[in-house]
Amino acid sequence: MQADIDFQQLLQALGDGVIVCDAQGDITFWNAAATRIFGFTESEAIGKSLDLIVPQRQRQRHWDGYHKTMATGETRYGADVLRVPAVHKDDKPLSIAFTVALLHGPDGEVSAIVAVVRDETERWGEERKLRARLAQLETTQA
Repeated sequence: MQADIDFQQLLQALGDGVIVCDAQGDITFWNAAATRIFGFTESEAIGKSLDLIVPQRQRQRHWDGYHKTMATGETRYGADVLRVPAVHKDDKPLSIAFTVALLHGPDGEVSAIVAVVRDETERWGEERKLRARLAQLETTQA
């Protein structure tokens, strides 16, 4: 039995950010959670490059991988959760975790990439504090 699902409503209702980019890396879909995470509204993001959220120091590496994926139709990340830095609209650094999936056109060529994104800035900061505290305790006990 097939359920009638309004996929636009589904994507807008998700708590994780959903971002779709075309073969050139321009944003074609941006849900409400992406706005909450990154601060850019849908109208500010659609049609823009992913440079909107990729930190300057990461851009070359990002685009090298992006263009290779588009050219080969393969990503080595598949089901892996990636953890990378990102940038909020107000220039504050973010730590995000995301998965990617490739979308294919009728010709079988990769036409877009979908990223499902979660803000892990707070969790990452807490882990960093815990690692520092552990290192401090190990130093005092040595």
